[in-house]
Amino acid sequence: MIRLATALALCGGWLGAATLFAQQAEMIASGDNLVVEGLPQIPAALAERASRYTEFRSADLFDWHPTRREILIGTRFADTVQVHQVAMPGGDRRQLTFFPDRVMAASFRPHTGDYFVLTKDAGGNEFFQFFRDDLATGDATLITDGKSRNTGLVWSTAGDRVVYGSTRRNRNDVDFYVMSPAEPKTDKLLAQNEGGGWGVVDWSSDDKQLLASESISINEGYIWLVDVASGKKTLVTPKGSTEKISYEPVAFGKDGKGVYTLTDHGSEFMRLAYLDLASKQETYLTADIPWDVESARLSFDGKQIAFVTNENGISRLRRIDTATKKQLDVPELPTGVISHVQWHENNRDLGFVITSARSPADVYSLDVTTGKVDRWTNSETGGLNASTFVEPKLISWKSFDGREISGFLYNPPAKFTGKRPVIVNIHGGPEGQSRPMFLGRNNYYLNELGIAIIFPNVRGSAGYGKSFLQLDNGFLREDTYKDIGALFDWLGTRDDLDASRVMVTGGSYGGHMTLAVATRYSDRIRCSLDVVGISHLVTFLERTEGYRRDLRRVEYGDERDPKMRAFLDKIAPLNHASDIKKPLFVVQGKNDPRVPLSESEQMIATVRKNNTPVWYLMAKDEGHGFAKKKNADFQFYATILFVQNFLLEPAAKP
Repeated sequence: MIRLATALALCGGWLGAATLFAQQAEMIASGDNLVVEGLPQIPAALAERASRYTEFRSADLFDWHPTRREILIGTRFADTVQVHQVAMPGGDRRQLTFFPDRVMAASFRPHTGDYFVLTKDAGGNEFFQFFRDDLATGDATLITDGKSRNTGLVWSTAGDRVVYGSTRRNRNDVDFYVMSPAEPKTDKLLAQNEGGGWGVVDWSSDDKQLLASESISINEGYIWLVDVASGKKTLVTPKGSTEKISYEPVAFGKDGKGVYTLTDHGSEFMRLAYLDLASKQETYLTADIPWDVESARLSFDGKQIAFVTNENGISRLRRIDTATKKQLDVPELPTGVISHVQWHENNRDLGFVITSARSPADVYSLDVTTGKVDRWTNSETGGLNASTFVEPKLISWKSFDGREISGFLYNPPAKFTGKRPVIVNIHGGPEGQSRPMFLGRNNYYLNELGIAIIFPNVRGSAGYGKSFLQLDNGFLREDTYKDIGALFDWLGTRDDLDASRVMVTGGSYGGHMTLAVATRYSDRIRCSLDVVGISHLVTFLERTEGYRRDLRRVEYGDERDPKMRAFLDKIAPLNHASDIKKPLFVVQGKNDPRVPLSESEQMIATVRKNNTPVWYLMAKDEGHGFAKKKNADFQFYATILFVQNFLLEPAAKP
């Protein structure tokens, strides 16, 4: 009997172990690169149901080939975005680079196209390096120092040199360097600068001068000329005015007598202007457009400027004749957000990227001679019919001071009845703007879980004029938190939205907003998801990378000033963490140079003292957000589980 009992016990143990093994096999593994704390195991069935929503692709226009009608794009087929070549509209995407980390940009050598220079970092650290990729051999050669942050590469008119900004000297200031990518040993320091907001946008036609920008903040910027022979800098726009003016230079005029720039001088919005270098007289070319001109590109022959206006979040592509100053016709394009506008050297083909709620980012081109529009890429949508995806509605509500705040509401499909739970997703920046772009994985919450999503544009957001942009600066920071409180009030007036089931989320500054809302309005939400968010603006300013610290002080306030420090300390979510009573999920990249890892870890340690449920996901190989697909997928599946556990009560059913 003893032997039989022992055998049965052993058999039961084996069976139990087998059952446990089978159960474990039905869970998804996180990978050694992820730190996972407080999360339950994620069922494989959940990942299987949601997996199609991870297979969306997109395409960014990197550059035109200078002599052929071909393009370089950035797209992802494996884990990260890499450089691909497309030889014709709708043609195959031929992958040219195979790095473990993402490629951020790529630019052909002008006039010849025998090689291109690409930009990439390591593990999301944003200390970007340049590599020369030789098309004949496929070899990629590092041409920068491998240590500093290198940005803003611009080719000379002759195509034999590049100028770029680098923090090489002291890690904080962005200086200008010049080199021939074919011979990296020619690299030399051209001009020392003070601050992290410097960049070069253009070379003069004779390659004797550089057109440079100095950005103090989104509301303040200046134009400089740099002598290529001596490195001497000459200020073009005046400094010292009590009115903060933003200048964003675009290009030299072809005769070298003036420059094109975007500026809000004398206006609430950014306008396209021509600045005469001798008289300093400004001629406004878009004075009749009551919206921001957000980007502009001059054709290689200098005869046309293509520019994009931001009209209540929707983009419009426009052209202007530089001789007559008159606008030229542009055919009707798909409605959406336009970016990455680039001219071909033939001055005929104009490339750009369009994304919308129903289409991932894809590359298009316009033949400005015939008006023909070509679509170069058709990005996959995981087998889902994106044409059925929800289009957003522009909404608005009154805040505490009577100011109107707006945003975009995505309602779930009609198959979901009754009041719907809500995710409030706050953009970063803080000078960003939520716009009707493709939602990617977020479509799962709409289409499969029946959750409405609101993307608010609180005060301080771009796109609504420079006065609105400054309404959250310094001591006004709390007013933007109150805009979300007013949104919660608005939710309570709706018959279709459930104000009792709300999750707030956001990334970067949106993560800071998430934490602030979670402390101030804990009774108005079910849970919160903070992605690379700032928990204390003082500790953030003290620990963010030096090249960006002064730029952020203009927005948030200078923590070295005792009064400002006391104010920032008073409003810090970290110092009110005891008020977070609802479940919190924190996502962070270990290598984040903008919002350091310490911002998340100090918040987690404090909230855990409340006995509040805290989930923590940290990737050792990521920075300011997850760029690698495998990490982003795991974050997505974990977020679905978080939403199901804490927001969907009762569960949403079609």
